[in-house]
Amino acid sequence: MAEGSPVDPTAPEYVYRQVADHIAAQIASGKLQPGARMPGERDLAEQYGVAVGTARRAIQELRERHLVVTLPAKGTFVTNPPAS
Repeated sequence: MAEGSPVDPTAPEYVYRQVADHIAAQIASGKLQPGARMPGERDLAEQYGVAVGTARRAIQELRERHLVVTLPAKGTFVTNPPAS
């Protein structure tokens, strides 16, 4: 586990979901603003101390929650919050 990482591999929750939840919390708090470019999968994997496949699945989870959008050959970006 990366030093200071919020991921606990012994927790009874999938690691990819822990990563996705942490990023979602950063988006909700405003630390990650709409339009912000997310780090690449390899960088996220290194940052969280997880496998690249785990980082990939976390990004997929965030896409399913409509918090990020991935544009081929451009990257993954934080979306605007959904209208209430």
